[in-house]
Amino acid sequence: MKNLLQKPFGTHGKVHAITPQIAGWHYVGFSLYHLRAGENAAEATKTQEVILVMVEGKARITAAGQDWGEIGDRLDVFEKKPPHSLYVPNGQDWQAHATTDCTLAVCAAPGKGGHQARLIDPGKIILTERGKGTNTRYIHNIAMENEDYCDSLLVTEVYTPAGHWSSYPSHRHDEDDFPRITYLEETYYHRVNPANGFAIQRVYTDDGSLDETMAVKNGDVVLVPRGYHPCAAPYGFQSYYLNVMAGPRRNWRFQPDPAVEWIIARDAG
Repeated sequence: MKNLLQKPFGTHGKVHAITPQIAGWHYVGFSLYHLRAGENAAEATKTQEVILVMVEGKARITAAGQDWGEIGDRLDVFEKKPPHSLYVPNGQDWQAHATTDCTLAVCAAPGKGGHQARLIDPGKIILTERGKGTNTRYIHNIAMENEDYCDSLLVTEVYTPAGHWSSYPSHRHDEDDFPRITYLEETYYHRVNPANGFAIQRVYTDDGSLDETMAVKNGDVVLVPRGYHPCAAPYGFQSYYLNVMAGPRRNWRFQPDPAVEWIIARDAG
């Protein structure tokens, strides 16, 4: 089994480069760049579609033969402003020129040529509250299934207040049995505020063949190949993560851990 906790391999330039081959799965890729003002990054999408997410800072983007201008607004991810993002289909190139210091995420999955390059309007992304009590967290849906931007990708951001849980009650999406459940691989790119803190993520299956609990630090990525995958933010530290999901179909259907189904029933009542 691949190491589920992926540490950045530097602080500057390309610091994550997770491919399906590295992760040991079939669909999801995730890369991350830390660029200084004036620096550039460029890639060819090849067989993958990508969503470029400006996690922090600003950059001028050209992609799919078009100049998309400068995108980005928030200089700190914990400002909680909606992100600026750009969808680029398979078979295209993209280039980013940092106009400020910036953090650029590259979310990837198999492309089918079904969509054109487009800016994803941050004005249509609303910070949405989800959950109750200490399970309350806040969501930016960048490209979930209600947004018909992509062939395969599902992308979202989650803010978890200090002392709260998210991706909870625990759920899994590791079977291809739509509409009951869908098979979706997933990455979590974690940020913590203050940055010297940590969050907790557990990935586990019913039969116990996979059961890992990880202290994730600022900038880490967690791979979720299967199983349940709740997160917790300790008192004193806010948590942010950027989720990338993909599988054989672009639908998010999940099953809760039987041990927590009573929580779902209670909160729905």
